[in-house]
Amino acid sequence: MAARGIELSRAFYHSVVESLLRELAPGLHHSAAMIGPGSEVLGYDDAMSTDHHWGPRVLIFCDDESAAADGPALASALAHRLPPTFRGLPTNFTVPDAADNGTQLLEPIESGPVNHRVEIVGLDRWFGEYLGLPVGEHRTDRPSLDEIDWLTLPQQKLLTIAAGEVFRDDRGRLESVRSRLAWYPEEVWRYLLASAWARIGQEEHLVGRAGWRGDEIGARLIAARLVRDAMRLCFLMERRYAPYAKWFGTAFRELASGPAMEPRLRTVTDAADWRARDRALVRVYDELAAMHNRLGITRRMPDRSVDFFGRPFHAIAIHGFAGAILDTIHGSWLSPTMRRSPIGGIDNISDNTDLLEDPAYRNGLRVLLTVPGLRAPGASSDD
Repeated sequence: MAARGIELSRAFYHSVVESLLRELAPGLHHSAAMIGPGSEVLGYDDAMSTDHHWGPRVLIFCDDESAAADGPALASALAHRLPPTFRGLPTNFTVPDAADNGTQLLEPIESGPVNHRVEIVGLDRWFGEYLGLPVGEHRTDRPSLDEIDWLTLPQQKLLTIAAGEVFRDDRGRLESVRSRLAWYPEEVWRYLLASAWARIGQEEHLVGRAGWRGDEIGARLIAARLVRDAMRLCFLMERRYAPYAKWFGTAFRELASGPAMEPRLRTVTDAADWRARDRALVRVYDELAAMHNRLGITRRMPDRSVDFFGRPFHAIAIHGFAGAILDTIHGSWLSPTMRRSPIGGIDNISDNTDLLEDPAYRNGLRVLLTVPGLRAPGASSDD
């Protein structure tokens, strides 16, 4: 692969698209960027990434009215004016495959018109549709997200807005909304931290319990879940959105805690039996506790694992990390139910790809998170 996709997009815009827009729509105030879906937005694309969706493309943002009134004609004009190749690659894409989530492939052609991916979109409408916000009610210059709204927005989508690159931003609106979505409000962040600790507390003792009963595969499965929960907590503590599964481990290695934490996590996943796995988890738990104390957001918490009520397996969340964090949140948005059972946001509730990616579920999630009397399934007591 000659260049990363984001570099290709930047060069495509500045070398070809920008001058054509100046000629075809001289009065158009616009922003140009590579954000949204695609491994290249995160900077993780490689040679394998070029087999679909990847290629010379760019998002052109303008106001919703201009996009609706002039976008189709401008897109058609670009189809006849864009070169069929750029840097040896086709600028022409196949028609989106409706049977395969709209997949598009590069398709060489001799001459135009080009089925290009210079997408001319309204700024407010694009963000509304991408995140599942009410189009027409939400405005990027007048954000209306409350704390519950934030909990319905998947980290993997927020990351694809915060990442990427803006090549031009005539009125600064695109960078303004990216700045507002760059990280959670303080109390939402703290609630998510508490929820992440609560998840660990639900299962930290069950690796040993399953192993004690001879259920080695169950112990391995629970340990793997705890490894993922620990990684998610690291992302939160470093104030970094986590990507979707394909790049989760790659991004984790880039965290400040990654180099020290990854070998500890690998020891957990590589352990031959539950006792070794439990010992390995102790090193993970103790480091998580130390990281928490370095945040300075609660009273100093114990940073050593303990036996789970005298049983021969270890726990750290039992010290009350979740409750200590919740005690620092004073906003009225946090209901008694949310304090009692901190289930977190959409990323804590499910890892189902369709639920995370399809914005149509967002309103239902908002209802779920505000149902009076909702109780989260906690760790069940055993005999």
